[in-house]
Amino acid sequence: MTTTTAPTGPPDTGLGLERFLMDGQDRVVDEHDQVLWQALRAQTEGGKRFRPALLIRLHDALGGYDHRAAAAVADAIELLHTAFVIHDDVIDADEVRRGRPNVGGIFSARARAAGAGSDRARRYGETAGILAGDLALAGAVRTVALCGARPDVVVRLLDLLEEVLHRSAAGELADVRASLTADASLADTLDIAEWKTAAYSFELPLQAAAVLADAPDEVVAALGAVGRSMGVAFQLQDDLDGTFGRARQTGKDPLGDLREGKGTALVTIARSTRSWAELSRYVGDSALTAEGAERARELLVACGARRAVEALVQDLRDAALTAAAGLPVPARAALQEMVALTLPGTAEPSTPGRTPDGETVRGAA
Repeated sequence: MTTTTAPTGPPDTGLGLERFLMDGQDRVVDEHDQVLWQALRAQTEGGKRFRPALLIRLHDALGGYDHRAAAAVADAIELLHTAFVIHDDVIDADEVRRGRPNVGGIFSARARAAGAGSDRARRYGETAGILAGDLALAGAVRTVALCGARPDVVVRLLDLLEEVLHRSAAGELADVRASLTADASLADTLDIAEWKTAAYSFELPLQAAAVLADAPDEVVAALGAVGRSMGVAFQLQDDLDGTFGRARQTGKDPLGDLREGKGTALVTIARSTRSWAELSRYVGDSALTAEGAERARELLVACGARRAVEALVQDLRDAALTAAAGLPVPARAALQEMVALTLPGTAEPSTPGRTPDGETVRGAA
């Protein structure tokens, strides 16, 4: 099948993803199950799909020839992302994703329309979100297992996936815990970004590409280092955008992270400054107003937290390029393109990067 030659848009995959969705919809047992699968399908639409693009682009750059298997694994990674996004929305009590109701939002609205009170409707929405995420996660594992690669390659891919699931679960738990205790250090915050974002969004697609292309072990290991730096930088930039970006750019509520009291690097750094006495009034305030959020942003700039995080993003971007320097020339060139696309080195890091056709490649969507 045809594959992309540059990560400038969604890769030409979709067969494994579409097969999973069609198989699920063909086996629905009642109208509610049908809506669940429809909501799950909707959750897979409209994303940037840069993770599959990373895998396809690097697989080709490393001389891989099993394009059908690579496309299937790319689809599996998109399903994994879908599962994590759905579960993350449940954890964060969000009912909107990309400007429209997510799985939980769809089902809580159905419950309210049927006469349920707000608490019971919310619980129904959370239930649907957990179940839809579980279905997507199972689909991701099955798609890898049936990707058609050699048995030894499939085993290595499943090992990578298992490690990612372990680290992502630890990262999600640590992320929630950090927001409860408010005592996470900057090192803790960076670890969470590595486990929760870098592991599956960058390390997994890059290393899976190398495994599929039969690259040497040292190349697989080097790509892990590249992915860790890229992923942590990506998460830090996402946190910057979540606080300073506009909703039309990020698809997120610009007050969401502040209202939640999310333990971002911005907040972690700000806690050690004199501005925290005032800033703490706004961070974690569930009734935060637009005016309060604007004051919080001013304080994050004044105390140096924004500049410090922007510097970390740039340092990690540079580290990713350094880690890629010893790779084969085609792979190195491909990674340089990927870094430029996902982590554009600009004077204003909170301005989203764009692909040549204008698509934003920023954030966790």
